[in-house]
Amino acid sequence: TEEILPLVDDQGNVIGKALRSQCHSDRTLLHPVVHLHVFNPQGELYLQKRALTKRIQPGKWDTAVGGHIAYGEEIAVALRREAREEIGLTDFEPIPITSYKWQSAVESEMINVFATVTDKPLVSRNDEIDDARFWPLDKIRNSIGKGIMTPNFEKEFANIVDCERVLSLVGMQR
Repeated sequence: TEEILPLVDDQGNVIGKALRSQCHSDRTLLHPVVHLHVFNPQGELYLQKRALTKRIQPGKWDTAVGGHIAYGEEIAVALRREAREEIGLTDFEPIPITSYKWQSAVESEMINVFATVTDKPLVSRNDEIDDARFWPLDKIRNSIGKGIMTPNFEKEFANIVDCERVLSLVGMQR
């Protein structure tokens, strides 16, 4: 059966529902997703490289965890489910960063962004990922704008490294 996703307004309020295939082919159907940025205690950020078979942004480095919120599912539940499914992370404290609307050529998403710090081993369990590893922040900064990373990751990265709560957790300075 095809996944049913909630439709939301610009403030993230649920206003309806639609099939995943409809959401991914109609830019007027705004649907919510979660992103989790995962730091290690050394201040490096875990990124996953999207498989070349992906329809959107194939072969580009992206957020450690990203996924849809199911119809009737709360954001916090979806975040924990996606973290467990994608990288095997189950015990973490999510830090809310921001929410924003993102529109690609094929869809519109309301992205709910979180960050966390962990010293636990991470295992990418997703066949939609070609590679995954921790990146030093300087290497990420030097890669921005060069077509290596997804555009929405690049947008989120600035918000994450400016978040005082994230910086204090990983012992980083601005």
